[in-house]
Amino acid sequence: MAITKQNLGLIFSLSFLFFFLLHCSATSAQAPAPAPMPPGPPDVTKILGKAGQYSIFIKLLKSTRVSYRLLGELNNTGNGKTIFAPTDKAFSSLKSSALHSVNDEQRVELVLYHVVPTYVPLSQFLIVSNPMRTEAGESGNGEFPLNVTTVGKTVTLMTGQTKTDVAGTIYADGKLAIYRVDQVLQPLKIFARNSSAPAPAPGKSLVGGDVGEKSEALSIGIHNLALFALSVTTFALSL
Repeated sequence: MAITKQNLGLIFSLSFLFFFLLHCSATSAQAPAPAPMPPGPPDVTKILGKAGQYSIFIKLLKSTRVSYRLLGELNNTGNGKTIFAPTDKAFSSLKSSALHSVNDEQRVELVLYHVVPTYVPLSQFLIVSNPMRTEAGESGNGEFPLNVTTVGKTVTLMTGQTKTDVAGTIYADGKLAIYRVDQVLQPLKIFARNSSAPAPAPGKSLVGGDVGEKSEALSIGIHNLALFALSVTTFALSL
């Protein structure tokens, strides 16, 4: 069968289309896969939740919004963080009034006192400068000083109010380190001030009444009653 010019043009067009599609397929097959998205910053509350026995500290991190602050700082800064996480048992060993006696600002400072603004591997506590600065504020005397001593593999933290050892590593990835502590770190600025505050007036009842005033009123009433009884008796004898 004779090939006409029309058929020849059709064959040429189909051949061109075939080789074009083949080239595109080969190119797409050789193209590198897109790079995976970099992982987000570690979530401190999720890490502690997975570890267990840190529910009170997690609640404090969330209620003070320090957990959100840590996420942002870990995502935007290269210094890393070090966190000393007290266990639930550590909080239960506090005096019952300790947490209730602090205001909202002090509560934030207390949580931030457990955060060091740099990543400190366990082996590096030997060479840190004292007092170590925390995110709570100034490390001067009477403020938020945190001193560290290392003897062998034992790292001891001293606040001026409390002294406790680092009991173990919960998490460490080169950017974030979380260490377990078995006592709540109590900064001087909060707890020394609260402990020196004047004690409540004696005899103050839980419902707000003053027991002293009630006792005094009762004594006056009994005294008046006694005088009345004495008067009645004297009058009766005079009859």
